[in-house]
Amino acid sequence: MTVKAMDAKQVTKKVLNKEELFILDVRNEADFADWKIEGDNFEYLNIPYFDLLDGVEGIMDKIPTDKDILVVCAKEGSSIMVAEMLSEEGLDVSYLKGGMKAWSEHLEPVKVGDLTDGGELYQFVRIGKGCLSYMVVSNGEAAIIDSTRMTDVYTDFAKGMGVTIKHVFDTHLHADHISGGRTIAEQTGATYWLPPKDAEEVTFEYEALEGGTDVKIGNTTINIHALYSPGHTIGSTSFVIDEKFLLSGDILFIDSIGRPDLAGKAEDWVADLRESLYKRYRELSEDLVVLPAHFMIIEELNDDGSVSEKLGTLFAQNHGLNIKDEDEFRKIVTENLPPQPNAYQEIRETNMGKINPNEDEKREMEIGPNRCAVR
Repeated sequence: MTVKAMDAKQVTKKVLNKEELFILDVRNEADFADWKIEGDNFEYLNIPYFDLLDGVEGIMDKIPTDKDILVVCAKEGSSIMVAEMLSEEGLDVSYLKGGMKAWSEHLEPVKVGDLTDGGELYQFVRIGKGCLSYMVVSNGEAAIIDSTRMTDVYTDFAKGMGVTIKHVFDTHLHADHISGGRTIAEQTGATYWLPPKDAEEVTFEYEALEGGTDVKIGNTTINIHALYSPGHTIGSTSFVIDEKFLLSGDILFIDSIGRPDLAGKAEDWVADLRESLYKRYRELSEDLVVLPAHFMIIEELNDDGSVSEKLGTLFAQNHGLNIKDEDEFRKIVTENLPPQPNAYQEIRETNMGKINPNEDEKREMEIGPNRCAVR
């Protein structure tokens, strides 16, 4: 039988459609335990490639014959070899094209809503990494928020829509992934906006993203609400778009809240985080649709693949918004933290313009799950 390649977009479709898939992951056990492809109806078997060098006969009884089978490794090469061995045993099997590196970089655009004057809002779901970025399209113009380093996806999408990118925003200085904001601004001549409290060490020019600023995109207005709090940073800034959508950055997620420790100042910033979530957000309309900069678990995806929820629903259901005792809140957000993101210091320095790693180095820095939230 022929070994087929399955690309990240095809796997994403299986995730969103809740299809069955059997994944044989041939990376080492620690890498698999740290980060894997997630799907509601996926089954997994982790056998390191080196344990299969003598053949796959010993694992044939563990592999189903009635499901799609996908072999996964870090970069693709090992999975092709294992898939070929399984094929020789009579199984119909695919391998993940580009491996987990390709999975980490895939962006799936999803329309999340229409704007009042004919515009549209799109969410770009980085399904393997949990990053969420956005494009506002209105009357021939576009704005991009929290873009990843895969900048071609946004510029090609804008080109396909026939719109000009006028503004690029980062809600904060990212610590878990490399921003594409500055690159897009340089390529398109767009204005690049950053919160000044996060930009004190950056080496490039930017426009100050401050509260009370209104930015027009075509017929659509983006209202800047400077909710200074440590989603990761002291400058974290939220946007309200078209009086309908709240882009919360890394302050508020669907099932959790932002971690305040990535600049080593959890104790200092926890009060800011509480004030933003428990006071400033409470002053906003509960009908606003919250669009965060990350999702944590695959269950947070809606049926259409988007990640969103009304602010009022989150006030009712998000545990991080319902901790009445301030001391308990402080304890939870300073002690109940996952491991820090892979290479987060180097990522921050890259986003400041202090270092300029090559493409392979950037890829390596970003490998692994996102860890932006308090658990």
